[in-house]
Amino acid sequence: MKKQLDIELEKIRAAGLYRECKLNGGRDGRHIERDGKVMLDFSSNDYLGLSRHPRVVRAAQDALAAFGCGGAASRLISGTCLAHRRLEDAIAGLKRTQAALTFSSGYQANVGIVSTILAQGDCIIMDRLNHASLWDAAKLSGARVFVYRHRDMNALEKILKRGGSYRRKMVVTDSVFSMDGDLAPLAEIVPLAKRYGAWVMVDEAHATGVFGARGAGLCEHFNVEDSVDIVMGTLSKALGSQGAFVCGSQELIDYLVNKCRAFIYTTALAPVCAAAALAAINVVNDEPRRRTALLQNAVALRRGLKKAGFDTLSSESQIVPVLFKTIEVTMAASLNLAEHGIYAPAIRPPTVPENECRLRFSLTSEHTSGDIKSLFSSLRSLRARAKQSRRCL
Repeated sequence: MKKQLDIELEKIRAAGLYRECKLNGGRDGRHIERDGKVMLDFSSNDYLGLSRHPRVVRAAQDALAAFGCGGAASRLISGTCLAHRRLEDAIAGLKRTQAALTFSSGYQANVGIVSTILAQGDCIIMDRLNHASLWDAAKLSGARVFVYRHRDMNALEKILKRGGSYRRKMVVTDSVFSMDGDLAPLAEIVPLAKRYGAWVMVDEAHATGVFGARGAGLCEHFNVEDSVDIVMGTLSKALGSQGAFVCGSQELIDYLVNKCRAFIYTTALAPVCAAAALAAINVVNDEPRRRTALLQNAVALRRGLKKAGFDTLSSESQIVPVLFKTIEVTMAASLNLAEHGIYAPAIRPPTVPENECRLRFSLTSEHTSGDIKSLFSSLRSLRARAKQSRRCL
C-alpha cells in the first residue's frame, strides 16, 4: 500500500499539484503569519472581519462558559440547545423563510440536502462551475445529472425542456462562484426553472452577509427570496464562525430532520459556534457599513487590476481572480508576492480547469486603500520582473 501511494504522490509532485497544510501563526483581519513572516492576507473568507469582532467573541465566550466546548450528542439525541434554536430562528428571519436548520459544515450540508431530496428517477441540473460539494452531492444522490454552460440561460432552458419525464427536477447553483467571483443570474434562473416545474436550490455561501440591502444574500439582491425552494449557506465566511445552514419551508426542514443522514448521524454544531454566528447576524444587521466597505474595496481592486491589464474574468464580488493560466507561472506569481509581503495562494487543478490557474484575491472590509495600493505595486513589480525574464503574465 505504501509503495502504491508513494507512486501516486510522486505523480502529483511531478505535475506541480502537490499540496500540504502549512501552519499559520494567526490572523488579525488584515494580516496573516506564515513561516514566521507577517504578510498582508488576501486569502481569507472572513469577509466582514467578524471572527474577531468584540460582540462575536464575547458571545462565544459566554456560550463556552454555559455549554462547554462541544456539541456532546447528535441533535436528535440530546444535542439541541437554546443556542441552536436562537440561531435557526435568526437565520430564518434573515432569509425570510419559515424555518432553518444548522449543520456542522457547508460540505456536509450540501451533500446531506441534495442526497436526501433527490434520488434515482429525479434529475439535478447544475451550473458547470458549482462548488465541489454540490458535485459530490449530485453523484451521491443517484439522480440524473445535467450540466449547463456557466451562467448560460439558453443552455439551461434546453435541459429543462427535455426533463419532463423525471419525478423531481431541481436546478442547483452557487450564488457567488467561489473561484471566479461572478454572480449567478438568479433573476433569470428562478422564473425559468419555475416555468418548467423545477425546484431551485441556491448555495449562498459567499453571498450571505455581503449582498442585499439587509445582507441576506444574492436571493435578496435579485428579489427572488419568495421563489427559491432551498437556500443553503455557511456560518464560516462573512459570519466569521463555523458551520452551515439550510432554510426554506417548515415542511422542508421537518423532512430533513427526519430523513437527512448528514444531520441525523452526526454530533451537533458546537453551541459556541452557534452563539458566535447569532451575534454575527446581529452585527450584519447593525453595521451595514462593513459590507459597503467590503464591496468598495472589491470595486477598487477590480478597476486597478483591469486598468493594469490583468484578466479578472467576470468577477463582480469580493472574490477577485487574476488568471495566469499555467501552473508554473501561477506558482511563481504567488511566491513573488510572498516576497513582497503579500499572501495570495495559487489556485490549481483540480480546483480549477487545466490552463485556468489563477491567484484568488479575497477581500475583506478590514483591508485599507493602502493595502490595495501595496498589492498593485507588488503586481506591477511582478509583471516587470516577468518581462525581463521573457515570461508571460
